[in-house]
Amino acid sequence: MTTAAPLYLLLVSAVAIYLSTAATAIGVNYGTIANNLPRPSQVAQFITTQTIIDSVKIFDVIPDIIHAFANTNVTVTITVGNGDIPALADAGAAAQWVAANVQPYYQETKINRISVGNEILATGNRLWISKLVPCMWALHNALVQAGIRNIQVSTPHTLGIISNSVQPSQARIRKGYDKVIFEPMLKFLRQTKSPLMVNPYPYFSYAPSIADYALFRPNRGVHDSHTNITYYNMFDAMMDAVYSAIKAMGYADVDIVVAETGWPSAGDPNQPACTVDNAISFNGNLLKAVTSGKGTPLMPNRKFETYIFSLFNENLKPGQSNERNWGLFRPDFSAVYDIGILKNKQSRPAPVAGKKSWCVPKASASDQALQANINYVCSQKGMDCRPIQAGGPCFGPNKVRSHASFVMNSFYRLNGARPFNCDFAGTGVVANSDPSHGSCKYM
Repeated sequence: MTTAAPLYLLLVSAVAIYLSTAATAIGVNYGTIANNLPRPSQVAQFITTQTIIDSVKIFDVIPDIIHAFANTNVTVTITVGNGDIPALADAGAAAQWVAANVQPYYQETKINRISVGNEILATGNRLWISKLVPCMWALHNALVQAGIRNIQVSTPHTLGIISNSVQPSQARIRKGYDKVIFEPMLKFLRQTKSPLMVNPYPYFSYAPSIADYALFRPNRGVHDSHTNITYYNMFDAMMDAVYSAIKAMGYADVDIVVAETGWPSAGDPNQPACTVDNAISFNGNLLKAVTSGKGTPLMPNRKFETYIFSLFNENLKPGQSNERNWGLFRPDFSAVYDIGILKNKQSRPAPVAGKKSWCVPKASASDQALQANINYVCSQKGMDCRPIQAGGPCFGPNKVRSHASFVMNSFYRLNGARPFNCDFAGTGVVANSDPSHGSCKYM
Protein backbone atom coordinates (compact mmCIF):
# COMPACT_ATOMS: atom_id res chain seq x y z
CA MET A 1 0.00 0.00 0.00
CA THR A 2 2.73 2.51 0.89
CA THR A 3 4.41 1.94 -2.49
CA ALA A 4 1.28 3.02 -4.38
CA ALA A 5 0.29 5.95 -2.18
CA PRO A 6 2.22 8.82 -3.84
CA LEU A 7 0.91 8.03 -7.33
CA TYR A 8 -2.68 7.27 -6.53
CA LEU A 9 -3.27 10.56 -4.71
CA LEU A 10 -2.99 12.33 -8.05
CA LEU A 11 -5.05 9.83 -10.00
CA VAL A 12 -7.77 9.77 -7.33
CA SER A 13 -8.34 13.50 -7.62
CA ALA A 14 -8.28 13.50 -11.41
CA VAL A 15 -10.66 10.56 -11.66
CA ALA A 16 -12.98 12.16 -9.10
CA ILE A 17 -13.36 15.26 -11.24
CA TYR A 18 -14.38 13.20 -14.24
CA LEU A 19 -16.60 10.77 -12.35
CA SER A 20 -18.52 13.53 -10.59
CA THR A 21 -20.30 14.32 -13.85
CA ALA A 22 -20.07 10.94 -15.55
CA ALA A 23 -23.32 9.48 -16.85
CA THR A 24 -21.79 6.20 -17.90
CA ALA A 25 -21.50 3.05 -15.83
CA ILE A 26 -18.36 2.36 -13.83
CA GLY A 27 -18.55 -1.34 -13.34
CA VAL A 28 -16.54 -4.27 -12.06
CA ASN A 29 -16.40 -7.95 -12.85
CA TYR A 30 -17.36 -9.77 -9.67
CA GLY A 31 -15.56 -13.10 -9.91
CA THR A 32 -15.97 -15.82 -7.31
CA ILE A 33 -13.12 -18.30 -7.86
CA ALA A 34 -11.97 -18.06 -4.25
CA ASN A 35 -12.67 -19.61 -0.86
CA ASN A 36 -12.21 -16.49 1.26
CA LEU A 37 -14.65 -13.96 -0.20
CA PRO A 38 -17.13 -12.07 1.96
CA ARG A 39 -20.85 -12.80 1.79
CA PRO A 40 -22.67 -11.24 -1.19
CA SER A 41 -24.77 -9.13 1.18
CA GLN A 42 -21.57 -7.64 2.62
CA VAL A 43 -20.21 -7.04 -0.87
CA ALA A 44 -23.38 -5.24 -1.94
CA GLN A 45 -23.31 -3.05 1.14
CA PHE A 46 -19.64 -2.21 0.57
CA ILE A 47 -20.15 -1.34 -3.09
CA THR A 48 -23.22 0.81 -2.48
CA THR A 49 -21.91 2.68 0.58
CA GLN A 50 -18.14 2.82 0.13
CA THR A 51 -17.54 2.98 -3.65
CA ILE A 52 -18.70 4.80 -6.76
CA ILE A 53 -19.27 1.50 -8.61
CA ASP A 54 -22.74 1.44 -10.14
CA SER A 55 -22.71 -1.85 -12.05
CA VAL A 56 -21.41 -5.39 -11.63
CA LYS A 57 -21.02 -8.29 -14.02
CA ILE A 58 -21.05 -11.85 -12.74
CA PHE A 59 -19.93 -14.93 -14.65
CA ASP A 60 -22.95 -17.08 -13.84
CA VAL A 61 -26.43 -16.79 -12.36
CA ILE A 62 -25.77 -16.73 -8.62
CA PRO A 63 -29.00 -16.14 -6.66
CA ASP A 64 -27.28 -14.85 -3.50
CA ILE A 65 -25.43 -12.19 -5.46
CA ILE A 66 -28.47 -11.16 -7.49
CA HIS A 67 -30.59 -10.95 -4.32
CA ALA A 68 -27.89 -8.93 -2.57
CA PHE A 69 -28.27 -6.06 -5.05
CA ALA A 70 -32.05 -5.91 -4.78
CA ASN A 71 -33.45 -2.42 -4.19
CA THR A 72 -30.12 -0.75 -4.94
CA ASN A 73 -29.08 1.44 -7.85
CA VAL A 74 -26.43 -1.06 -8.93
CA THR A 75 -27.16 -2.81 -12.23
CA VAL A 76 -26.28 -6.48 -12.63
CA THR A 77 -25.20 -8.38 -15.74
CA ILE A 78 -25.76 -12.13 -15.48
CA THR A 79 -24.12 -14.78 -17.64
CA VAL A 80 -25.20 -17.92 -19.46
CA GLY A 81 -22.55 -20.61 -19.13
CA ASN A 82 -20.68 -21.46 -22.33
CA GLY A 83 -21.82 -25.07 -22.21
CA ASP A 84 -25.48 -24.06 -21.86
CA ILE A 85 -25.58 -22.19 -25.16
CA PRO A 86 -26.58 -25.07 -27.48
CA ALA A 87 -29.55 -26.11 -25.38
CA LEU A 88 -30.76 -22.53 -24.91
CA ALA A 89 -30.95 -21.97 -28.66
CA ASP A 90 -34.28 -23.80 -28.31
CA ALA A 91 -37.20 -21.43 -27.67
CA GLY A 92 -38.74 -23.62 -24.98
CA ALA A 93 -35.49 -24.06 -23.08
CA ALA A 94 -34.79 -20.32 -23.31
CA ALA A 95 -38.24 -19.54 -21.89
CA GLN A 96 -37.59 -21.90 -18.98
CA TRP A 97 -34.20 -20.31 -18.35
CA VAL A 98 -35.71 -16.81 -18.24
CA ALA A 99 -38.47 -18.03 -15.92
CA ALA A 100 -35.92 -19.55 -13.54
CA ASN A 101 -33.08 -17.02 -13.71
CA VAL A 102 -34.61 -13.64 -14.51
CA GLN A 103 -38.27 -13.41 -13.56
CA PRO A 104 -37.77 -14.15 -9.83
CA TYR A 105 -35.33 -11.23 -9.51
CA TYR A 106 -35.74 -8.53 -12.13
CA GLN A 107 -38.47 -6.51 -10.43
CA GLU A 108 -36.26 -5.86 -7.41
CA THR A 109 -32.75 -6.22 -8.87
CA LYS A 110 -31.76 -4.10 -11.85
CA ILE A 111 -30.66 -6.83 -14.23
CA ASN A 112 -29.58 -4.81 -17.24
CA ARG A 113 -28.06 -7.44 -19.49
CA ILE A 114 -27.63 -11.15 -20.16
CA SER A 115 -24.15 -12.10 -21.32
CA VAL A 116 -24.40 -15.21 -23.49
CA GLY A 117 -21.22 -17.05 -22.63
CA ASN A 118 -17.81 -15.41 -22.55
CA GLU A 119 -15.33 -15.13 -25.44
CA ILE A 120 -17.06 -17.94 -27.33
CA LEU A 121 -15.28 -17.41 -30.64
CA ALA A 122 -11.93 -17.77 -28.87
CA THR A 123 -12.89 -21.24 -27.60
CA GLY A 124 -12.91 -22.71 -31.10
CA ASN A 125 -15.89 -24.88 -30.07
CA ARG A 126 -17.85 -25.19 -33.30
CA LEU A 127 -21.10 -26.20 -31.63
CA TRP A 128 -21.06 -23.26 -29.22
CA ILE A 129 -20.13 -20.86 -32.02
CA SER A 130 -22.83 -22.11 -34.37
CA LYS A 131 -25.53 -21.83 -31.69
CA LEU A 132 -24.41 -18.46 -30.29
CA VAL A 133 -26.63 -16.12 -32.31
CA PRO A 134 -29.64 -18.48 -32.24
CA CYS A 135 -29.28 -18.61 -28.45
CA MET A 136 -29.17 -14.81 -28.27
CA TRP A 137 -32.37 -14.56 -30.31
CA ALA A 138 -34.08 -17.26 -28.25
CA LEU A 139 -33.29 -15.51 -24.97
CA HIS A 140 -34.35 -12.12 -26.32
CA ASN A 141 -37.65 -13.52 -27.56
CA ALA A 142 -38.19 -15.29 -24.23
CA LEU A 143 -37.70 -11.99 -22.40
CA VAL A 144 -40.17 -10.22 -24.68
CA GLN A 145 -42.74 -12.99 -24.26
CA ALA A 146 -42.35 -12.64 -20.49
CA GLY A 147 -43.07 -8.90 -20.79
CA ILE A 148 -39.47 -7.91 -20.06
CA ARG A 149 -38.21 -5.34 -22.55
CA ASN A 150 -35.46 -3.54 -20.64
CA ILE A 151 -32.87 -6.34 -20.45
CA GLN A 152 -30.36 -6.54 -23.27
CA VAL A 153 -28.73 -9.69 -24.63
CA SER A 154 -25.14 -9.72 -25.90
CA THR A 155 -21.89 -11.71 -25.74
CA PRO A 156 -18.29 -10.61 -24.97
CA HIS A 157 -15.42 -11.01 -27.43
CA THR A 158 -11.65 -10.94 -27.23
CA LEU A 159 -9.89 -8.72 -29.73
CA GLY A 160 -8.80 -11.90 -31.45
CA ILE A 161 -11.91 -11.40 -33.57
CA ILE A 162 -10.05 -8.64 -35.41
CA SER A 163 -7.34 -8.75 -38.07
CA ASN A 164 -5.13 -5.96 -39.44
CA SER A 165 -5.43 -3.95 -36.21
CA VAL A 166 -1.94 -2.38 -36.13
CA GLN A 167 -3.46 0.60 -37.90
CA PRO A 168 -6.90 0.90 -36.27
CA SER A 169 -8.66 2.28 -39.32
CA GLN A 170 -7.79 -0.87 -41.30
CA ALA A 171 -9.06 -3.38 -38.73
CA ARG A 172 -11.59 -5.91 -39.95
CA ILE A 173 -13.50 -8.85 -38.49
CA ARG A 174 -11.57 -12.02 -39.24
CA LYS A 175 -12.47 -13.90 -42.39
CA GLY A 176 -14.65 -16.88 -41.63
CA TYR A 177 -16.40 -15.08 -38.78
CA ASP A 178 -17.37 -11.88 -40.58
CA LYS A 179 -20.27 -13.07 -42.74
CA VAL A 180 -21.27 -16.29 -40.99
CA ILE A 181 -21.21 -15.12 -37.35
CA PHE A 182 -20.78 -11.36 -37.10
CA GLU A 183 -23.18 -10.27 -39.81
CA PRO A 184 -26.19 -11.92 -38.12
CA MET A 185 -24.88 -11.00 -34.65
CA LEU A 186 -24.52 -7.30 -35.46
CA LYS A 187 -27.95 -7.35 -37.11
CA PHE A 188 -29.35 -8.81 -33.88
CA LEU A 189 -27.62 -6.18 -31.76
CA ARG A 190 -28.93 -3.37 -33.95
CA GLN A 191 -32.49 -4.69 -33.99
CA THR A 192 -32.61 -5.25 -30.23
CA LYS A 193 -30.68 -2.05 -29.36
CA SER A 194 -28.03 -4.07 -27.53
CA PRO A 195 -24.28 -3.31 -27.46
CA LEU A 196 -21.32 -5.18 -28.82
CA MET A 197 -19.34 -6.36 -25.77
CA VAL A 198 -15.54 -6.48 -26.09
CA ASN A 199 -12.64 -7.30 -23.77
CA PRO A 200 -9.74 -5.01 -24.77
CA TYR A 201 -6.68 -5.87 -22.66
CA PRO A 202 -3.51 -3.89 -23.45
CA TYR A 203 -1.87 -6.03 -20.76
CA PHE A 204 -1.88 -9.06 -23.07
CA SER A 205 -0.07 -7.07 -25.76
CA TYR A 206 2.52 -5.72 -23.32
CA ALA A 207 6.19 -5.61 -24.27
CA PRO A 208 8.89 -3.49 -22.60
CA SER A 209 9.36 -1.48 -25.79
CA ILE A 210 5.70 -0.34 -25.74
CA ALA A 211 5.17 -0.20 -21.98
CA ASP A 212 4.35 3.52 -21.91
CA TYR A 213 1.94 3.14 -24.83
CA ALA A 214 0.11 0.31 -23.02
CA LEU A 215 0.01 2.14 -19.69
CA PHE A 216 -1.24 5.59 -20.79
CA ARG A 217 2.16 7.13 -20.06
CA PRO A 218 3.96 9.74 -22.20
CA ASN A 219 5.19 8.22 -25.44
CA ARG A 220 5.83 9.10 -29.06
CA GLY A 221 2.64 7.45 -30.22
CA VAL A 222 1.71 5.05 -33.01
CA HIS A 223 0.72 6.61 -36.31
CA ASP A 224 -2.13 5.44 -38.53
CA SER A 225 -1.05 6.55 -41.98
CA HIS A 226 -4.53 6.01 -43.45
CA THR A 227 -6.18 8.57 -41.15
CA ASN A 228 -3.10 10.61 -40.21
CA ILE A 229 -4.04 10.02 -36.55
CA THR A 230 -1.37 9.38 -33.93
CA TYR A 231 -2.48 7.19 -31.03
CA TYR A 232 -0.89 7.83 -27.66
CA ASN A 233 -2.39 4.86 -25.83
CA MET A 234 -3.16 1.30 -26.84
CA PHE A 235 -6.66 1.29 -25.34
CA ASP A 236 -7.88 4.00 -27.73
CA ALA A 237 -6.28 2.15 -30.63
CA MET A 238 -8.01 -1.09 -29.64
CA MET A 239 -11.39 0.60 -29.33
CA ASP A 240 -11.01 2.32 -32.70
CA ALA A 241 -9.98 -0.99 -34.25
CA VAL A 242 -13.26 -2.51 -33.05
CA TYR A 243 -15.20 0.48 -34.34
CA SER A 244 -13.48 0.37 -37.75
CA ALA A 245 -14.18 -3.35 -38.06
CA ILE A 246 -17.91 -3.06 -37.45
CA LYS A 247 -18.15 0.16 -39.44
CA ALA A 248 -16.70 -1.66 -42.44
CA MET A 249 -19.60 -4.10 -42.15
CA GLY A 250 -22.14 -1.28 -42.03
CA TYR A 251 -22.82 -1.31 -38.27
CA ALA A 252 -21.12 1.82 -36.96
CA ASP A 253 -24.33 2.65 -35.05
CA VAL A 254 -24.04 -0.37 -32.74
CA ASP A 255 -22.87 0.72 -29.29
CA ILE A 256 -19.69 -0.73 -27.77
CA VAL A 257 -19.35 -1.80 -24.12
CA VAL A 258 -16.03 -2.62 -22.46
CA ALA A 259 -17.01 -5.88 -20.76
CA GLU A 260 -13.56 -6.57 -19.31
CA THR A 261 -10.23 -4.82 -19.01
CA GLY A 262 -7.68 -4.31 -16.27
CA TRP A 263 -4.12 -4.89 -15.13
CA PRO A 264 -2.73 -7.30 -12.49
CA SER A 265 -0.94 -5.75 -9.52
CA ALA A 266 1.42 -8.67 -8.79
CA GLY A 267 2.88 -11.69 -10.53
CA ASP A 268 5.69 -14.19 -10.60
CA PRO A 269 9.34 -13.11 -11.00
CA ASN A 270 9.05 -13.66 -14.76
CA GLN A 271 6.08 -11.23 -14.93
CA PRO A 272 7.73 -7.84 -14.31
CA ALA A 273 4.81 -5.89 -15.81
CA CYS A 274 2.56 -7.00 -12.94
CA THR A 275 3.10 -4.23 -10.39
CA VAL A 276 0.95 -1.94 -8.28
CA ASP A 277 2.32 1.13 -10.05
CA ASN A 278 1.41 -0.30 -13.45
CA ALA A 279 -2.07 -1.30 -12.28
CA ILE A 280 -2.61 2.21 -10.92
CA SER A 281 -1.35 3.80 -14.12
CA PHE A 282 -3.53 1.68 -16.39
CA ASN A 283 -6.75 1.53 -14.39
CA GLY A 284 -6.56 5.11 -13.15
CA ASN A 285 -6.03 6.52 -16.62
CA LEU A 286 -8.57 4.09 -18.05
CA LEU A 287 -11.27 5.55 -15.80
CA LYS A 288 -10.37 9.05 -16.89
CA ALA A 289 -10.46 7.98 -20.53
CA VAL A 290 -13.83 6.23 -20.53
CA THR A 291 -15.66 8.80 -18.40
CA SER A 292 -14.19 12.07 -19.66
CA GLY A 293 -16.45 12.33 -22.67
CA LYS A 294 -13.43 12.86 -24.91
CA GLY A 295 -13.90 9.49 -26.57
CA THR A 296 -11.37 8.16 -29.05
CA PRO A 297 -10.05 9.65 -32.30
CA LEU A 298 -12.65 7.78 -34.38
CA MET A 299 -15.38 7.93 -31.73
CA PRO A 300 -15.10 11.47 -30.32
CA ASN A 301 -17.27 12.90 -27.56
CA ARG A 302 -18.26 9.52 -26.16
CA LYS A 303 -18.23 7.79 -22.82
CA PHE A 304 -17.93 4.02 -22.59
CA GLU A 305 -19.71 1.71 -20.17
CA THR A 306 -16.75 -0.14 -18.69
CA TYR A 307 -16.25 -3.11 -16.37
CA ILE A 308 -12.86 -3.40 -14.69
CA PHE A 309 -11.51 -6.87 -14.08
CA SER A 310 -11.86 -7.44 -11.24
CA LEU A 311 -13.49 -6.63 -7.92
CA PHE A 312 -11.45 -9.02 -5.73
CA ASN A 313 -8.20 -10.93 -5.87
CA GLU A 314 -9.36 -14.54 -6.33
CA ASN A 315 -7.10 -17.03 -4.57
CA LEU A 316 -8.25 -20.21 -6.32
CA LYS A 317 -7.71 -19.11 -9.90
CA PRO A 318 -5.28 -21.49 -11.63
CA GLY A 319 -2.14 -20.46 -13.43
CA GLN A 320 0.65 -18.04 -12.56
CA SER A 321 0.43 -15.53 -9.73
CA ASN A 322 -0.89 -12.72 -11.90
CA GLU A 323 -4.16 -14.65 -12.33
CA ARG A 324 -4.82 -14.23 -8.61
CA ASN A 325 -3.95 -10.53 -8.50
CA TRP A 326 -6.34 -8.66 -10.80
CA GLY A 327 -8.52 -7.31 -7.99
CA LEU A 328 -9.08 -3.75 -6.86
CA PHE A 329 -9.77 -5.11 -3.37
CA ARG A 330 -8.72 -7.92 -1.07
CA PRO A 331 -11.40 -10.16 0.46
CA ASP A 332 -11.33 -8.06 3.68
CA PHE A 333 -12.35 -5.01 1.58
CA SER A 334 -8.97 -3.32 1.97
CA ALA A 335 -7.86 -1.68 -1.27
CA VAL A 336 -4.98 -3.23 -3.16
CA TYR A 337 -4.76 0.34 -4.50
CA ASP A 338 -7.31 3.09 -5.06
CA ILE A 339 -7.70 5.09 -8.25
CA GLY A 340 -10.85 6.96 -7.28
CA ILE A 341 -13.21 4.01 -6.78
CA LEU A 342 -13.56 4.59 -3.03
CA LYS A 343 -15.83 7.33 -1.75
CA ASN A 344 -14.50 9.96 0.66
CA LYS A 345 -10.93 9.21 -0.37
CA GLN A 346 -10.80 11.67 -3.21
CA SER A 347 -8.32 14.28 -2.08
CA ARG A 348 -6.20 16.78 -3.93
CA PRO A 349 -2.66 15.71 -4.89
CA ALA A 350 -0.19 15.88 -2.07
CA PRO A 351 2.70 18.29 -2.63
CA VAL A 352 5.93 16.64 -3.65
CA ALA A 353 8.17 16.31 -0.64
CA GLY A 354 11.71 17.59 -0.62
CA LYS A 355 13.49 19.82 -3.08
CA LYS A 356 11.47 21.00 -6.06
CA SER A 357 12.37 19.55 -9.44
CA TRP A 358 11.56 20.23 -13.07
CA CYS A 359 11.38 18.12 -16.22
CA VAL A 360 13.41 19.26 -19.22
CA PRO A 361 14.52 17.69 -22.52
CA LYS A 362 17.75 15.71 -22.63
CA ALA A 363 20.50 17.34 -24.62
CA SER A 364 20.51 14.35 -26.96
CA ALA A 365 16.76 14.56 -27.72
CA SER A 366 15.98 15.35 -31.36
CA ASP A 367 13.54 18.06 -32.43
CA GLN A 368 11.38 15.36 -34.00
CA ALA A 369 11.09 13.51 -30.69
CA LEU A 370 10.45 16.73 -28.78
CA GLN A 371 7.73 17.76 -31.23
CA ALA A 372 6.10 14.38 -30.59
CA ASN A 373 6.23 15.18 -26.86
CA ILE A 374 4.50 18.51 -27.50
CA ASN A 375 1.83 16.78 -29.58
CA TYR A 376 1.26 14.20 -26.85
CA VAL A 377 1.04 16.59 -23.93
CA CYS A 378 -1.17 19.09 -25.74
CA SER A 379 -3.58 16.28 -26.73
CA GLN A 380 -4.23 15.41 -23.08
CA LYS A 381 -7.41 16.66 -21.46
CA GLY A 382 -6.73 19.40 -18.92
CA MET A 383 -3.33 20.42 -20.30
CA ASP A 384 -2.98 24.13 -21.12
CA CYS A 385 -0.59 24.73 -24.02
CA ARG A 386 -1.60 28.35 -24.64
CA PRO A 387 1.57 29.73 -23.02
CA ILE A 388 3.71 28.37 -25.88
CA GLN A 389 1.40 29.71 -28.60
CA ALA A 390 1.99 33.01 -30.38
CA GLY A 391 1.46 35.84 -27.92
CA GLY A 392 1.89 33.55 -24.91
CA PRO A 393 4.52 34.22 -22.24
CA CYS A 394 6.53 31.12 -23.26
CA PHE A 395 6.30 31.47 -27.05
CA GLY A 396 9.80 32.92 -27.25
CA PRO A 397 12.26 31.68 -28.08
CA ASN A 398 10.18 30.11 -30.85
CA LYS A 399 12.11 26.85 -30.79
CA VAL A 400 10.84 23.27 -30.51
CA ARG A 401 13.19 22.55 -27.59
CA SER A 402 12.00 25.57 -25.63
CA HIS A 403 8.32 24.78 -26.19
CA ALA A 404 8.86 21.11 -25.36
CA SER A 405 10.63 22.03 -22.14
CA PHE A 406 7.64 24.02 -20.91
CA VAL A 407 4.95 21.46 -21.75
CA MET A 408 6.99 18.46 -20.59
CA ASN A 409 7.49 20.14 -17.24
CA SER A 410 3.79 21.05 -17.00
CA PHE A 411 2.86 17.42 -17.59
CA TYR A 412 5.45 16.25 -15.06
CA ARG A 413 4.26 18.65 -12.35
CA LEU A 414 0.53 18.09 -12.92
CA ASN A 415 1.04 14.34 -12.71
CA GLY A 416 2.72 14.40 -9.33
CA ALA A 417 6.36 15.07 -10.33
CA ARG A 418 7.19 11.36 -10.33
CA PRO A 419 10.33 10.38 -12.28
CA PHE A 420 8.47 8.18 -14.76
CA ASN A 421 6.30 11.15 -15.73
CA CYS A 422 9.46 12.77 -17.09
CA ASP A 423 10.61 9.81 -19.14
CA PHE A 424 8.98 10.72 -22.46
CA ALA A 425 10.39 7.66 -24.20
CA GLY A 426 13.85 8.46 -22.90
CA THR A 427 13.92 12.11 -24.02
CA GLY A 428 13.27 13.80 -20.65
CA VAL A 429 15.42 14.30 -17.57
CA VAL A 430 14.65 15.62 -14.07
CA ALA A 431 16.56 18.81 -13.22
CA ASN A 432 16.99 20.71 -9.95
CA SER A 433 17.38 24.19 -11.46
CA ASP A 434 14.36 26.30 -12.41
CA PRO A 435 14.20 26.75 -16.22
CA SER A 436 11.88 29.78 -15.96
CA HIS A 437 12.97 32.78 -18.02
CA GLY A 438 11.59 36.29 -18.31
CA SER A 439 7.80 36.22 -18.10
CA CYS A 440 7.73 32.45 -18.77
CA LYS A 441 7.23 30.91 -15.36
CA TYR A 442 7.48 27.16 -14.98
CA MET A 443 5.34 25.28 -12.44
